[in-house]
Amino acid sequence: MPVSRSVVIGVDSSTQSAKAVAVDTATGRVLGLGRAPHTVTGTGGARESDPDQWWTALVTAVRAAVREAGLAPEDVTALAVAGQQHGLVALGADHRPLRPALLWNDTRSAPQAAALTERLGGPKAWLDRTGSVPVASMTAAKWQWLREHEPHHAEATAAVRLPHDLLTERLSGEALTDPGDASGTCWYSTADGAYDPALLDLLGLDAAMLPTVAPTGATRAGTLTAAAAEALGLPRTVTVAAGTGDNMAAAVGLGLGAAGLLDHPVVSLGTSGTVYAATRTRPADRALAGFAATDGTHLPLGCTLNCTLAVDRFATLFGLDREDALPGGETVVLPYLDGERTPDLPAASGLVTGLRHTTDPRAVLGAAYEGAAFTLLRALDGLLAACGLDPADPAVRDRPLRLIGGGARGRTWTETVGRLSGRPLVLPAATELVALGAAALAAGAATGEDPVALATAWGTGAGETLPAVTRDEETWARIEGVLGAARSGLLS
Repeated sequence: MPVSRSVVIGVDSSTQSAKAVAVDTATGRVLGLGRAPHTVTGTGGARESDPDQWWTALVTAVRAAVREAGLAPEDVTALAVAGQQHGLVALGADHRPLRPALLWNDTRSAPQAAALTERLGGPKAWLDRTGSVPVASMTAAKWQWLREHEPHHAEATAAVRLPHDLLTERLSGEALTDPGDASGTCWYSTADGAYDPALLDLLGLDAAMLPTVAPTGATRAGTLTAAAAEALGLPRTVTVAAGTGDNMAAAVGLGLGAAGLLDHPVVSLGTSGTVYAATRTRPADRALAGFAATDGTHLPLGCTLNCTLAVDRFATLFGLDREDALPGGETVVLPYLDGERTPDLPAASGLVTGLRHTTDPRAVLGAAYEGAAFTLLRALDGLLAACGLDPADPAVRDRPLRLIGGGARGRTWTETVGRLSGRPLVLPAATELVALGAAALAAGAATGEDPVALATAWGTGAGETLPAVTRDEETWARIEGVLGAARSGLLS
């Protein structure tokens, strides 16, 4: 006779795909994994996706995870979604998308971000309210772009959602978000923990168009609607959590938060590169996004647009395997193929310098790794300072980096980050940390337990520790010099 068990499902709805993990609530063991692709369209600075495709992919991924785990539908007790941050979904009066969603890496809204910054009175005014200064990725800039370039769509918009908000609403029927994902909009005040009326007025937004902000991502939104239950093949009794953004969920999966690790830096190597930490200190650094975490702490974050995909593009250009790389030597590559967010250079393109007749193509590929890793690690000192720490303090300087994301499984990425940071690296064994963090949120919604404590007990952030190597100061200084020289002209 089958033994009844409690299983939760965490969904990672990312730029490129939906991934769902079925997790044993008691042990954190992954019982099944499902995935389905997303399509991104757009040329130049445009990056868009059909929101309906996110729902189709979620259904496919969840069904595949349940099937792989061999679960009975009644085994599943709760579900939560973590989604790509910042994306703008404009819904009409019929609650259907009016147009494809503008994604986080759509850089067309850079002029609107700059104009909004000035209209409020400059960067400090934004930092005081939201903890972040608008850049092209932020939802507020995208909404302003829509108002200026597609006023017919803006005027027809009855509701505005982030990607994870939309999916949570389709699952539960409730328009709910959380402080973490809301803090990436630039219309949510991290000082007050609510939508900022002055910013909504600046943007021509009515608070009634936005989802309610739940206290945490583990807040119970409700249970599956009849339509969602039928689509997923699950009972209507399945609890749905409010969910959160992908970076916040990864932090939960790593055990970062009030009930776990505070002020421990993470480097994530994916389509974008991110560096972040959970802290009790409210950040106010214009080079960082001053996000809220999903559990009531803060999650200051530095984000680069060009990480693993940009480096893979260089491998493709030279016909090399991505691991067939050498140190860059004289060659410096700033792989800003999609513009850049940190540093804020939305109009930038890739830059290669230091080539000789004798330059080995493998060294150019290695320089692309170095340029991407440098750009990401350059934000680390600011991150630590935002946590109230002294980056020069040996105890802080030697604090290990938790290295996650697809790049963390690559030898050259790991070696490059270790060499340019000079820090020990922790490589968590779990690979689907966003989905696992979402699963912990689901378990928290079902049981009332703290999701960070749950993830810590599950051990999802545990893994191999690599000792520090001597920092490559020469390469660091070479890249820094090129960035400084090129920033005022070639990269603008």
